[in-house]
Amino acid sequence: MGEEVERIAAGRLREFCEKVLGRLGVPGEDARITAEVLLAADLRGIDSHGVARLGFYREGILSGTVTPRAERRVLRETATTALIDAGGGLGHPVSHQAMKLAIEKAWKTGLGLVAVRNSNHFGIAGYYAMMALESNCIGMAMTNSYVFVVPTFGSQSMLGTNPIAVAAPAGKERPYVLDMATSTIPFGKIETYDRLEKPLPVGWATDENGQSTQDAGRVIQNLRGETSRGGLFPLGGEGELLGGHKGYGLALLVDVLCGVLPGALYADLVYPKNEEGQALPAGLGHIFGAISIDCFSPQEEFRGHMDDLQQRLKDSPKADGQGRIYIHGEKEYEEAERRAAEGIPLNPKVADDLRSIGAEMDIVF
Repeated sequence: MGEEVERIAAGRLREFCEKVLGRLGVPGEDARITAEVLLAADLRGIDSHGVARLGFYREGILSGTVTPRAERRVLRETATTALIDAGGGLGHPVSHQAMKLAIEKAWKTGLGLVAVRNSNHFGIAGYYAMMALESNCIGMAMTNSYVFVVPTFGSQSMLGTNPIAVAAPAGKERPYVLDMATSTIPFGKIETYDRLEKPLPVGWATDENGQSTQDAGRVIQNLRGETSRGGLFPLGGEGELLGGHKGYGLALLVDVLCGVLPGALYADLVYPKNEEGQALPAGLGHIFGAISIDCFSPQEEFRGHMDDLQQRLKDSPKADGQGRIYIHGEKEYEEAERRAAEGIPLNPKVADDLRSIGAEMDIVF
């Protein structure tokens, strides 16, 4: 991120985002939810999906690819499942609605699974999985996304970074929160290395011929070209030696559940363009799940075992030079506590972009 950062109180940033979205025609509750998801990302240290994305959403609304007042419809529903059409709107409000519905179904039947189609970028997957924690449920969230990832042995990006998030409550310990992309790294890291003119680690990304490259600028240029050649390797890296085919399989699984199953777009069909090259609605899909713990184990027993599981891992022998073993979500919880007290650190470019948006819309940043 660099050393020259501004720190802004989370509440001020949230209010600013709400005002911008409201001025763009997003209804009040939808604007509030979207701003909340953005700030949750920044608080947890996932800056690439925080307020830095506000300009991206603004551009989508202004260009007509995102509908600010989307009409969301439940197309199909059973006691345990539902399918929602997002109406081409922002991904955050419909995802909040879908996860809430999945939790309600889990309360009644033990399990809830809700899919969404005709949607857009929804922020961090972990936010929705964590919604289930307050309801004594295990939560799950997935989405397909913009195409950045090459399939194993391929040379053209065909899949998104397709994140998977799962959250499970504990007792005295913090909840387990897995929130991971199915690529080696997020695309934002490629951009960071390019700005710093640093070589990429071997195995992060591929050139236009499907070979590992350390040239960040070349990766970006290829992905922004007409053919989307090259891109990020799946989780595990190049080929099969270190399990890259497993990351490829996970990314493909997300596209099956989030694209094919709900009737959304998938693979390189997402973010389509017309014959003139103009962007069309993204057509993304998401899926959300909730599992009622009480259907399998008494709450206290489950939480006690989660504590024991975590403590056994933390107390296990450390590698040379390492003082701590982390549980998924711990670093983000600790970062959120720091940032809530000290403010959200903004990269100068992000701060300038937000000021520019505010000035254009007559909203004080």
